[in-house]
Amino acid sequence: MLRVLLLVVLAVVVLWWLMGRARRDDPPRTGRGADAAAKKTTRSARSPALPAEIVSCAHCGLHLPRPEAVVDEAGRLYCDEEHRRAGPD
Repeated sequence: MLRVLLLVVLAVVVLWWLMGRARRDDPPRTGRGADAAAKKTTRSARSPALPAEIVSCAHCGLHLPRPEAVVDEAGRLYCDEEHRRAGPD
């Protein structure tokens, strides 16, 4: 009885494995499935956004992304308008 049970379990595992392989080898579906596959490919093909340059505040030394920094006339970078008015430390 144990041998029969082991053979059945082994057969189920082999069939499950073969069906999984067959699904991976199938060509893309047409219709709604193809649209979803195309969207998935397009989404994964996009490159991730590049990280922003990190700068430090001339007054307090806080590190922040360059697009969020406040720049004074001399080109120094600050974390906010208050520190820009206070000037470099």
